[in-house]
Amino acid sequence: MSQIKIYGLTERLTPLRQQLSDVIHGCVVDVLRLPNDKRAHRFIGLDKKDFFYPEGRSEAYTIIEILMISGRSQETRKALIRRLFDEIEARVGIRQYDLEICIIESPAENWGFRGMHGDEVKLNYDINI
Repeated sequence: MSQIKIYGLTERLTPLRQQLSDVIHGCVVDVLRLPNDKRAHRFIGLDKKDFFYPEGRSEAYTIIEILMISGRSQETRKALIRRLFDEIEARVGIRQYDLEICIIESPAENWGFRGMHGDEVKLNYDINI
């Protein structure tokens, strides 16, 4: 289970939404081995007055937060971040310097979906990779 939030300036993020979602989803499916039908992306566009970002970054500055059930190895999490940096730059054109990616893990019992607690749901994919 994962939920992905993508933050950026509305004027920059809106035209790239579908392409960026496709690239992110491809990376998550490949690296985390999620089924292809498990896409949960939220695009949060911000006005310039509401989005302060570090000096030296461009207006393409984008933050990606990946919330997921705990269990993936450090190697898997690092592979996902590396793949996102590489694929987003190559296929969407956002420089790696303008990307910030954070994986936030939470135990399965802290999740609720399909009317059950996350630790009670039988998933059709493995989390311990």
